[in-house]
Amino acid sequence: MPRTITAGLDGSPESLTAADWAAREALFRDVPLRLVHAVGPKPYVHVSADGVPRTSLSQDPQMRWADHMLREAEATVARRHPGLRIITDRLAEEPVPALLGAAGRADLLVLGSRGLSSVTGFLAGSVAQAVVAGSSQPVVLVRGGLRPEDEHHTGAFASGAAPFRDVVLGLDTAAPDDTVIEFAFQAASQRAAGLRVVHGRCPDLPYYDHGGDLNAELHDELTGDMHRALSKALEPWRHEFPGVQVTEQAVIGRAGSHLVEASRDASLLVVGRRRRRAAIGAAIGPVTHAVLHHATAPVAVVPHL
Repeated sequence: MPRTITAGLDGSPESLTAADWAAREALFRDVPLRLVHAVGPKPYVHVSADGVPRTSLSQDPQMRWADHMLREAEATVARRHPGLRIITDRLAEEPVPALLGAAGRADLLVLGSRGLSSVTGFLAGSVAQAVVAGSSQPVVLVRGGLRPEDEHHTGAFASGAAPFRDVVLGLDTAAPDDTVIEFAFQAASQRAAGLRVVHGRCPDLPYYDHGGDLNAELHDELTGDMHRALSKALEPWRHEFPGVQVTEQAVIGRAGSHLVEASRDASLLVVGRRRRRAAIGAAIGPVTHAVLHHATAPVAVVPHL
């Protein structure tokens, strides 16, 4: 199956921003960009020539609008990224199953999210959340209004000299997964960016004094253990990606909050999602939920076993 980066479009400015990010990623990876729009068939009743009422699937005007929107998006992306091979597809299916199917045939699926503000991050809609929760492949959510220069350190962007901001990886050292770690290292390597690996942990009650303050001695012991666990998990990947400068950050507190803070000066935030089934449908964990709604950088959610 040909490798592609796929972007889901719905006609919104946010989805066009996501398509532009996906185009840059496709150029990084030297693969085609596939632009898709999902529109479920709409049944309607009409009277045929023999006078019998029949049910058909509507092709107008929604289908014509979808085709026009895809052509316009393709032209816009092609102007910004000459030389990139672009494929467009209108998917005759409801958005969630259509996007899940598209994700399964791609290296990466990219979706847009509605921005709230430059400080508070973005809002992941119900379709995006359902796709993130059920996708077998990595999904990146890109907030509306993101500009290419936002991914770079300030200064000299016009000359192309400004380096990328760090890629940030949220890592659970209790169950580090190679798929998630490799994705983050590859993203940093492609961007010639640093990789900042954040591990957050809320300490158990014995780490607190009677007054509710964190015991300083136990705090140092805990963070030391966390740093050692980080170093152990990352050691083989440092050897595989010697050109990536890695910074380890072991922090006390909720991982989601620390990752949201770290995203403010990141080019990409990477988190893992364990493949599991909730009582009703698929689910995302609390850390993924927090960063999807509040991180300011693009968020890559990488499924793993």
